[in-house]
Amino acid sequence: MKIGIDTFGCDHGRSGLGSYLISMCRQLSLNYQDIQFELFGAEIDRYTYASFETEKNPNITFKSVNILEGITPELLWHKFSFNSFAKKQKYDAVIFPAGARIIPDRIKIPSFAIISDVVSSVFEKTRNSFLRKQIIKGLSRVDCLIAASDYIRNDILNLGINPKRIEVVYNGIDHTIFYPQENLGIEQDVVDIKPFAIKKPYIIYASRMQREEKKHVELIKAFTLFKERTGLPHRLVISGSEGPYSDFVHRAAFSSSAASDIFITGYFPHEGFPELYRGAEICAFPSLNEGVGLPVLEAMATGIPVTCSSSGALKEIAGNNALFFDSNDVEQISYCLERLAQDKELRSTLISAGLKWTDRFQWKDTASKTMDIVLSTLKK
Repeated sequence: MKIGIDTFGCDHGRSGLGSYLISMCRQLSLNYQDIQFELFGAEIDRYTYASFETEKNPNITFKSVNILEGITPELLWHKFSFNSFAKKQKYDAVIFPAGARIIPDRIKIPSFAIISDVVSSVFEKTRNSFLRKQIIKGLSRVDCLIAASDYIRNDILNLGINPKRIEVVYNGIDHTIFYPQENLGIEQDVVDIKPFAIKKPYIIYASRMQREEKKHVELIKAFTLFKERTGLPHRLVISGSEGPYSDFVHRAAFSSSAASDIFITGYFPHEGFPELYRGAEICAFPSLNEGVGLPVLEAMATGIPVTCSSSGALKEIAGNNALFFDSNDVEQISYCLERLAQDKELRSTLISAGLKWTDRFQWKDTASKTMDIVLSTLKK
């Protein structure tokens, strides 16, 4: 059996979707060696996922697709060339990890779309009617849509998709790297993650500066209030790639009375996040309309108390193990930061509960449940 896996739309590994694909490939290479998996996409992605295309993992290969980079040429290739490509490669099925972003509108072989985005939010951000039409047609024709949360599932239902064709499979987290810091005896004042040296204590927010709904500006305002009210030595560390909303974030940080305590790292390698989280005092995650919210789980798994938005899938993903706020209410965000910085009992409770909660999110389970859906569909 040969299954194709589309790498288009996964941001060359530099996003949550890219991390998803890397983690899934690791599990597929370990646990499904009797199945041939072939990743296909831009040539640069060969190097993103190169560690899986080795003699040790002969069941995972990569096929380069030679097209111009950009949403329009990628959409056109999926629309007009995908089916002939899939036939030539002799795929028995294909998986689209970025199913809400790029997918053919006609698919002639068994197909599965992984939906990790809130589709309605994706549509709101684009004026590309061609993109919207192609995605809706594609999602209506795949054999199964695999949603990363119930929140995403409910959003998909608004597109008119048959609920019987939607399954929910939660993402995992990598517990081999996201775990609590062992007591080393001497507490370090600085977290040294090349090329950064970040002074403690600090509050971490890891999110790309893509758009207003990520609520970076509201967090900066709340942090400013927190500093003015408490006088505590905490810093705010914002870590994530630059994007269309970056200028607003930088201006808000520069104009803050706490500007000297706000550190914006820009792009931060995913492999550095465990240490970044472990060194933090608090993880704040104000983003609205999140469908997955993995940074919240990753912070919990490292033993850091979390305060986050009450919207989107975050209550579903975090359970009762975080302090929730209204992301539009700066006063409320600031109050939550104060509580986690000063209430030792609350911190201890959330840390303990978070560690237990995150045990249930395992990539091996994500891969197993996903492949059970694929294989059971192919047997019908």
